[in-house]
Amino acid sequence: MENTNDSSGANPAKLNLSVVYQESYSRGQLLLRSFFGAIYMQLPHMFIMAFCNIWAGIVSFIAWWVILFTGRYPQSFFDYNVKMLRWQLRLGARISNLSDGYPAFGPNGTDTQTTLEVPYPASLSRGLLLARAFFGFIYIIIPHGFVLLFRVLWGAILGFCAWWAILFTGRYPKSWFDFQVGTFRWTTRLNLYLRNMTDEYPPFSGKE
Repeated sequence: MENTNDSSGANPAKLNLSVVYQESYSRGQLLLRSFFGAIYMQLPHMFIMAFCNIWAGIVSFIAWWVILFTGRYPQSFFDYNVKMLRWQLRLGARISNLSDGYPAFGPNGTDTQTTLEVPYPASLSRGLLLARAFFGFIYIIIPHGFVLLFRVLWGAILGFCAWWAILFTGRYPKSWFDFQVGTFRWTTRLNLYLRNMTDEYPPFSGKE
C-alpha cells in the first residue's frame, strides 16, 4: 500500500519493511529454487529489472536537480523508486528462502509476503543533497559498507544453515529469519539515503 502523504516534518514517519514469517516452508520449493531458481526466477526478473532500473536512474538524476532548486522530490518519481525497492525486496525474499511462492513481475507488482512503506518527505535539505554528492563515499558508503560486509558474511552462514533446517524440519529458525530481514531493512535505509529520498542518516542497525 502506498504511503506518500505529505506531513508537517521533513521525515516524521519511519520506513516500514517486513517479511511475513511462515510457520512452515515447502521443501519442494526450496529445492526448486536452489537448483533451478537462476533460470526461472533470477534471470527473467533481473532482465526486466535492468530496463526498469535505467528509468529509475534517469528519474533519480532529474530528481537531484529538482531537489537542488526546489527542496522537494517529485512525488511520481519518488513513488516509482519505492516500487522498484518493493520489487527488489520480494525477489530477494524468495532468493534468500525467506518466503515461498513466486514474486510478481514489475514495479506495480503486489505481494502478500513482503511489505515496504516509505514516507514521502515534505521537504529535503539542499545542503545534505550536496554533502551526499561530494562526500557520501566517505561518511556513508565506507562506514556502512565495512560493517555490512561482516553482517552479510554472517548472514550467508545463517542462510546456509537455514537451508538445511528447512530441508529437514520445514522451518526457518526465527532468530535467523529476523537477522536476514534486518539486513534487508538496513540496506534499504541506506539506499533511500543515497538516492536522496530521505534526509535521515541510516542507523547502523537492522532493527525496526
